[in-house]
Amino acid sequence: MHFTGRTWRPPYEAHSVILQATSGCTYRRCRFCSLYKNEPFRLSPMEEFEEDLAEIKEYQPYARRIFWTGANPFAMSYENLKLRALTVRDYLIKCQTMAMFASIRDIKNKEVWQLKKLRAMGINGLSIGVESGDDETLSLAGKGYTAGDIFQQCRKLDEAGMEYYFVYMTGLAGKGGGYRNAVNSARLFSQLNPYFISVDSLTLFPDTELYQMAQQGLFVPAGEKERIRELQLFIRNLHIRTHLLANTVSNFAPVTGYLPYDREKVVNELQFVMNHTKEEQMQEYRKGLRSLERG
Repeated sequence: MHFTGRTWRPPYEAHSVILQATSGCTYRRCRFCSLYKNEPFRLSPMEEFEEDLAEIKEYQPYARRIFWTGANPFAMSYENLKLRALTVRDYLIKCQTMAMFASIRDIKNKEVWQLKKLRAMGINGLSIGVESGDDETLSLAGKGYTAGDIFQQCRKLDEAGMEYYFVYMTGLAGKGGGYRNAVNSARLFSQLNPYFISVDSLTLFPDTELYQMAQQGLFVPAGEKERIRELQLFIRNLHIRTHLLANTVSNFAPVTGYLPYDREKVVNELQFVMNHTKEEQMQEYRKGLRSLERG
């Protein structure tokens, strides 16, 4: 298999077959991220792509779900995505879904009819790291788009019937910003249809711009209990049916639930943690994180 550079997949794709479609990131300007900092974006040559498919066919000929790796393979043009999706179907006749990371920017250059055709070919399940739905927080994080952009582009996915997942990040707004971030993000997400929302909590690593800003006093990180209160508020203000997965290693208190049915249960679980855990203990956990990768 032709894996190069950083190979990364979400925890919920643990049972998917991994196929490299791209490497690196087309953007690399998010202030909290250094995953692809020194790795330029690259499309996997079709020769390598087919060689990997042939290998997958040999060992897992009945694979039903493929996860294309790279920070945002959906950045490819419609024609390139179409070619690769059809090539996958040539090799893996049982494949039903080709999932991948995507950015809001990647959706902009695709029309709804193109999204519908890609969906029909099996491209479905876009993991979108929006991180926030609050304009001030998006700007601070250097995301390069607005809440309005998120709304417009994800409405296209809704119209096309393409399944997508959001990532929300507590603590990203900094100390004192969690209330605003939670309420505005929940308000935006409630107008859309993410199949589930995965929640991370900001962890500052030394090779990120946001870490340097914190060192200079330009960014004050939110406390751990403030982050949990932010998550509680976010959950209380979400008014859609969606799965909440706040169980990555970046969360001190991992919780999951199906909203709105599990809303009170999850909020109460978080409250129990806050009532019985000292802030200092939570901060020590955060300091001990060296990577956000997990199996």
